[in-house]
Amino acid sequence: MEVIVTSCSLFLPKGSLKCFLGALKMEMTEVTGVSLKRGSLAIEDNDRVAQAEEAKRQKILDHCLTKSRDEPERVSPPSGVNVPGPPAAVSAGEGTKNSDVQLEEEEEEEEDGLFEEDEEEEEEAESFADMMKHGLTELDVGITKFVSSHQGFSGILKERYSDFVVHEIGKDGRISHLDDLSIPVDEEDPSEDVFTVLTAEEKQRLEELQRFKNKETSVAIEVIEDTKEKRTVIHQAIKSLFPGLETKTEDREGKKYIVAYHAAGKKALANPRKHSWPKSRGSYCHFVLYKENKDTMDAINVLSKYLRVKPNIFSYMGTKDKRAITVQEIAVLKNITGTDEQVQQAMNSLKEIGFINYYGMQRFGTTAVPTYQVGRAILQNSWTEVMDLILKPRSGAEKGYLVKCREEWAKTRDPAAALKKLPVKRCVEGQLLRGLSKYGMKNIVSAFGIIPRNNRLMYIHSYQSYVWNNMVSKRIEEYGLRPVPGDLVLKGATATYIDEEDVDNYSIHDVVMPLPGFDVIYPKHKISEAYREMLTADNLDIDNMRHKIRDYSLSGAYRKIIIRPQNVSWEVVAYDDPKIPLFNTDVDNLEGKPPPVFASEGKYRALKMDFSLPPSTYATMAIREVLKMDTSIKNQTQLNTTWLR
Repeated sequence: MEVIVTSCSLFLPKGSLKCFLGALKMEMTEVTGVSLKRGSLAIEDNDRVAQAEEAKRQKILDHCLTKSRDEPERVSPPSGVNVPGPPAAVSAGEGTKNSDVQLEEEEEEEEDGLFEEDEEEEEEAESFADMMKHGLTELDVGITKFVSSHQGFSGILKERYSDFVVHEIGKDGRISHLDDLSIPVDEEDPSEDVFTVLTAEEKQRLEELQRFKNKETSVAIEVIEDTKEKRTVIHQAIKSLFPGLETKTEDREGKKYIVAYHAAGKKALANPRKHSWPKSRGSYCHFVLYKENKDTMDAINVLSKYLRVKPNIFSYMGTKDKRAITVQEIAVLKNITGTDEQVQQAMNSLKEIGFINYYGMQRFGTTAVPTYQVGRAILQNSWTEVMDLILKPRSGAEKGYLVKCREEWAKTRDPAAALKKLPVKRCVEGQLLRGLSKYGMKNIVSAFGIIPRNNRLMYIHSYQSYVWNNMVSKRIEEYGLRPVPGDLVLKGATATYIDEEDVDNYSIHDVVMPLPGFDVIYPKHKISEAYREMLTADNLDIDNMRHKIRDYSLSGAYRKIIIRPQNVSWEVVAYDDPKIPLFNTDVDNLEGKPPPVFASEGKYRALKMDFSLPPSTYATMAIREVLKMDTSIKNQTQLNTTWLR
């Protein structure tokens, strides 16, 4: 894990946003005439966090909550959070709850079980290193080659999660930072009169109207002591507190009424959230996400839970967002054994030649069941195998409740019984079990469809990555680090072949290789047949990569085989205490912590690296090229048997 600061976008109603983003600092930004909001969010891991880290988390939350106590519709973050949800869709039968709403209510009970399970795991005897003996190595996923000739050396990667920091760099060159924890000031916030002008009964009727919980098509509020100012305040109150509603003034029997109604009418039933965000703000909220010791999907799932929204409404680099954005990587390799000369040679090679653009180990999971195996089963349309691969017991590092869930599944094949073993049901296993309970064991396709789309596609993308890694290793073994006739290069977005007469016009940095799919071409040399042989061995037809389920049809893509990092810098530092961070994070800077001071000599030496990479590249693969060692967790745990928080 690492510290990551990245840009995200989501579509949310005003009330839900304010409830959890206590650390959100917003500023108005004009983008092509649409008013958007951008901010910063601090979110940290709850699982067995060391005392110092927990104190830091609490300090951030306390700071936010102190400033937000007087704000309407704003409550404490976890645990015990009670966030106002979005307008619930209503089924045809009166009083029947929408299934999504029902699932949300079930998930509110997860928190207590989560913390209890963490305490149990502290008592487990098997060490993390022992469990990871069953994990994957680089060889298992086709990562076998290097491009440089320097001698490698040993080092511990991610001894502490804060040894690895990633910052997103925007098109304008600005580096994303968490630099403000103050509560956002909303320029659209109404006056204090707005919160007192409506009675409790009127608010209740308006809320029921907004959520489609009654049969009324409008709510009329009589204006007592009629003045233009009073009518204006009532209009503002309704639009501010109930942003899904519009208002108008009507005369009825000589009296003035403010009438609230749904501007979208019946259309709002299909997507009530779309009509509950103030129009003046545009369609999206842009914010900066700071996360420690959590992968992206975990962080998104946490946000989606407390904001009562679906994970797929978040957009971020690496999903649908194809923005030309690079990332700044700051990494420490602890306890290095290389001499200063070896380090100099390795880093110069990284700067001048680069590294093989392999998909890193995190693409394939950490247990004995790699994600690419699930992806292959999906592409084969082998749905029973998909179910078994996700749910069956496996060796490797997993939370205790997942182990118990898998054991129950293996024993009973009862999705409801296995689901009861999970205090946290938003994990992939919980979502699949919920789907099996809902649709039955004979409709695995629909059950699997309950899992968020990004998670489902992760499996087939993992298989593509597995194929690509193996093919690139074969390409480099066969032809080395020079372009050859039949290689592919990109001209704009179109792949073309290198002809014999043009081969000297290109370098290895221009060459791309395809991820398998129905909309790509393959090299015109031996590697083309290697692609075909590999997919045939996996019972897949390389000439027909369209799936009967559209989501799982692979169009393919192209990826450069060698990447040369930009803005490369490094230094070797000495240190004595492995628990002391070797550079400050954004949160450290916010708290005013001074930067670390290094001695001229120490028990250990560390290599601090700073470089920028294009999207969809893996910093661990750059570091692998420097060290010339296996970066898998399985290998790293043998070097570092004491994992520090």
